[in-house]
Amino acid sequence: MDVTLEDLVTRAKDGEREALGDIVRRVQDRVYGLALRMLYHPADAEDATQEILIKVITRLGTFRGESRFETWVWRVAANHLLTVRKSRAERMELTLEKFAEDIDRGVAATWSDTDAEAYQGLVAEDFQWRCLNALLICLDRDQRLAYILGECFELDSRRGGEVLDIAPAAFRKRLSRARARLRNFLGDKCGLMNPDNPCHCDRMVKYNIDRGWLKPDRLLFATHPARGRPDPEVLRKLPQVDEMARLTALYRYQPDYVSPTDFVEEIKAVINA
Repeated sequence: MDVTLEDLVTRAKDGEREALGDIVRRVQDRVYGLALRMLYHPADAEDATQEILIKVITRLGTFRGESRFETWVWRVAANHLLTVRKSRAERMELTLEKFAEDIDRGVAATWSDTDAEAYQGLVAEDFQWRCLNALLICLDRDQRLAYILGECFELDSRRGGEVLDIAPAAFRKRLSRARARLRNFLGDKCGLMNPDNPCHCDRMVKYNIDRGWLKPDRLLFATHPARGRPDPEVLRKLPQVDEMARLTALYRYQPDYVSPTDFVEEIKAVINA
């Protein structure tokens, strides 16, 4: 019989130390995936994940079983990520307007077919994920978190509202506003959403390397640990579906990122101290 998270929590409350480690192993990748999409940079996400997991373990006694334990973990993570200090990406004060200006400059920059071929593969893939994740930073934290929970992790409005401690209708409204902002921007600019749009990943790579935003020897996402890699067929079929479905598919197409750090021993050390 499978051991549920709720079973592990009961055992941990009864003093079973191994159950604490099992809880951390079960939730750390999901927490890290949320933190990565909220904060953009893997190093910032790792720091936030450790802080969130410490809160989860040290506050187990406050879990009353009134919701699923995973929902409670999401709530702890959400509260932390809404109040954590600004990440390095947030300090750049990115906006959709600045993104549009960069795209216009990048498209206008000189490039050749040879350049495009040279930047195929991992570097272009890394730029693609950098761009999509950086666009999330252009949303305020409330909208960003609602979008990540609702679209990337597919929480319905009831669970999403429960995590954020707002009514389901308020969650739907927040998610709808975030969707509209991203859909309007990507619908006008992104070549993945519409091949006729000016911004295509391989064409933008050289410009972003030249300005120092993209470093081929320090890829953030293309080589990031993940469970499997996305099917390229998803992108090829994007123009065949309606615009709303394209946006959803684009963000759900991202890899299922795995935390680079196993936090079990670190959390145990904190508890033992």
